Amino acid sequence: MSPFILTLLYFIAAVVIVGIGLVIFELVTTKYKDWEEIKQGNSAVALSIGGKIIGICIILAFSIYTNDGIPQTMIWGGYGVVLQLVAYYLFDFLTRRFTVEMELKNGNVSVGIVSMCVSIGLAFVVGASIT
Repeated sequence: MSPFILTLLYFIAAVVIVGIGLVIFELVTTKYKDWEEIKQGNSAVALSIGGKIIGICIILAFSIYTNDGIPQTMIWGGYGVVLQLVAYYLFDFLTRRFTVEMELKNGNVSVGIVSMCVSIGLAFVVGASIT
């Protein structure tokens, strides 16, 4: 297959997986709506969501690097979405002094940065395990 067509197919697969992930993340945040907060300028939520997008894409990239093919890449991407959710809930569980979701809603940029770092850092671990 032509590298141009293959790249387009991987791009479409990535957009679909990230889009599904964003819908799921929107559904699990009950105290606010991600895109409404971002529209209102909530940088903390934007950082958190940005980290999830980057994290999913890192996992997809590692899958593509190992030449698993588009179906396998989509499976890894779906798995990446699930693991990003697990990472978010673990981060919330381990921060007993505050609720991550409320801090993000309140615009706590520090929590947004740490949330982003958790998503990106764990994505590298998952990605490395693919290879």
